[in-house]
Amino acid sequence: MADAVTEPYDFTQEVTAPLEELLGIEDQTPNNKIIPLDKMARFIEDCKENRIFKLNWHKRSARYITDEELYFVDKMIDDEIINKILDYEGYTPSMRDPGSSLANLFRAELLKAIKFPEVSYRKFCTELYTGPQQKENRVFMGLPLNKKKMIEHSTLSKFRSSLTFTQQINLLIYFLHYFNQSGLLGDSILHGIDSTDLANDCKGPLAVIKVGKEKICIYNDLDCDVGKRRKKRNKSDFFIGYRLHTLTAIDAETGLSYPLVSLLAPANHHDSHFLTFLVKLAQAMGIDLKLISADEAYHDKDGKLFEQTGVIVTTPPSLKIKKIENVDPETGNVFFDGSCEIPMCHVGSDDQNHEFKCDAEPGQCFF
Repeated sequence: MADAVTEPYDFTQEVTAPLEELLGIEDQTPNNKIIPLDKMARFIEDCKENRIFKLNWHKRSARYITDEELYFVDKMIDDEIINKILDYEGYTPSMRDPGSSLANLFRAELLKAIKFPEVSYRKFCTELYTGPQQKENRVFMGLPLNKKKMIEHSTLSKFRSSLTFTQQINLLIYFLHYFNQSGLLGDSILHGIDSTDLANDCKGPLAVIKVGKEKICIYNDLDCDVGKRRKKRNKSDFFIGYRLHTLTAIDAETGLSYPLVSLLAPANHHDSHFLTFLVKLAQAMGIDLKLISADEAYHDKDGKLFEQTGVIVTTPPSLKIKKIENVDPETGNVFFDGSCEIPMCHVGSDDQNHEFKCDAEPGQCFF
């Protein structure tokens, strides 16, 4: 069957697909519907100021929600604003039924993720977890306590799968707005990027296609692929799955770091391909990036990232580069030899060497 599919395809033709499509992240790129942080702040403020009735939304929550984590999250969620963020074309007023609005479904999804991640949707949407006796859970989800109204498991599972990338990013920006106001971030902020291996349960390929000397494996999860992981005890050097590339905010004074946004991609691609995409997505979200710390897999050797975004990336020095001799330990100046008194000028470097030249003026140096 695999041969029948690949036989008419010309593998010698030029590949014209954009890089994001080849990396499998074409659905995770910025667009003009993303609401940056500054506009999100104004949007939230306008929604609150334009309300005719200013009610105490969390009075009922304080009475019934005893779990500190749930209560903390509940205080951040404004149902009216969440409904506007998640609104989509075709979502009519008749669909905004109290207790099953988009905000209610979002709250139910959060509750499941926070307290019951191991439970299936079918089991979660039963009286055992969200029934009339579970008052704390129902209040968090925004369901009435005097009615037996329930959320159907099919409705909740469809809600999660129907969320677009833009909607998810705007929800993230909504919470980042309050995170910025929390005071957790000080004045000494830089950012970092790293990746995490996410192996799935694929034990072997469904099919193997040979193209020239290369073998292409196809798995039951069509989007995943084989990646190489860092050496770990009792684990193979390779895994089947994905790699999550995450941008974090780092407080240089406290050493604390906070994840901000991630890109998910098949594991067979090198980390360096995702640096530019992640930076541009963060900038579209309104995150102020100046300096990013990363390992050697993420680099900007040709300076294109700085040219396109103005962001500087620092990586550890390569272990392959030869040690520089005749260096002043106090100033870091490099000299030609032990008898030279005028520091040399650094010209550049590659994967193997640093290059310096004499910086003396004509007649200044005896040599």
